[in-house]
Amino acid sequence: MPLSKGWRALDRSAVGRAPDRLGVYELGDDDGNVLAVDWGVLPDELKDAVSYGPRGATQVRWQTVQTREQAQDVAGEHRERAGLE
Repeated sequence: MPLSKGWRALDRSAVGRAPDRLGVYELGDDDGNVLAVDWGVLPDELKDAVSYGPRGATQVRWQTVQTREQAQDVAGEHRERAGLE
């Protein structure tokens, strides 16, 4: 199952809207295909994704989590679902 939030444009405004919290995020293309799944402190991660993300990534969605362990588990589940592992 994808992250529950809808897609947002992967740009600086998304970085500004991201909560300063630990989270899991998906990067997608224009068609909504998931290109990458990762986790970390969301604004920091999204700044990197805007600058250095995978070719074709134009969208992002995220979910906050409470712990690093939860982030790793959720990211792993979403990578597997997207066929990225």
